[in-house]
Amino acid sequence: MLCSIRHKLHGWIALSRPPFHLVGILPFLLGTFLAYRMDSVFNPEVFVLGVSGVILIMLSTYHAGEYFDLREDAISARSHDNPFAGGTRVLLKTKMSPHVALVTSIISILAAAAVGIILQFVYQTGPYTLLLGSLGGIPGFFYSTKPVRLVKRGLGEIFIGFCYGWLPVASAYYIQTGSIAPVIHWMWLPIGFSIFNVILLNEFPDYEADIATGKKNLLFRIGKPKGKTVFVIFNFLTCVTMMISPVWGVPFVVAYLYLPLFWFHFLSPGRCCKTVIGTPAGLRCCAA
Repeated sequence: MLCSIRHKLHGWIALSRPPFHLVGILPFLLGTFLAYRMDSVFNPEVFVLGVSGVILIMLSTYHAGEYFDLREDAISARSHDNPFAGGTRVLLKTKMSPHVALVTSIISILAAAAVGIILQFVYQTGPYTLLLGSLGGIPGFFYSTKPVRLVKRGLGEIFIGFCYGWLPVASAYYIQTGSIAPVIHWMWLPIGFSIFNVILLNEFPDYEADIATGKKNLLFRIGKPKGKTVFVIFNFLTCVTMMISPVWGVPFVVAYLYLPLFWFHFLSPGRCCKTVIGTPAGLRCCAA
């Protein structure tokens, strides 16, 4: 009995993809840090609630994806063993019911909505708190969820870039200060471009599975050759927006921190595939 509970708990944790939560948490931390440094404002209770809301939205997104992408993941599992693509495969390898993922996805998004209500009406973080939360929660929940399913409409990658780029930085700053600093509108660009590329990159190993199931994501629509071109362009934009960030008010000293990433992007010998791309997410290139 105890062994069974542990097995299910382990499966549920794997289904939740804890390492992938950093992609949303780190930009949120950046927004909180900016609020503290620029406005000398930091409310720890608001921060905890805010980061909890971000985690709940990501949980809802990931679990819905596991449920609604089950067919594609089953095909991908037979063709590759890429840890960054094809889902976690927990539902394929364990006796956990797929409906568990659907139920936990719905519970998580409802809990995230409750967090937003508490922030706006109890902590009075500002009239746009729920709106900002909805800009992340709705696209996240419906990224894979039918019938909307943004992932098959050629828009999912754009929404992901926005939801993991501008939105967490701006939201974290807003719930602390009640405003959004203009510098945020520029600082999020390398984050958004990089995350867009991560999503596009992960579609390459699943290309055949997505075609077989009619999952018309961006790569499905433009094909692999054009997809590689788009990847290179956004890789370039990531580097450019990082290197010129001092123009937007970021301290120039940060340029020295960017140099190692710049090396991985453009100068490292043999960087093409099978090398680590110098993006904030630091995922492995598998677009060959």
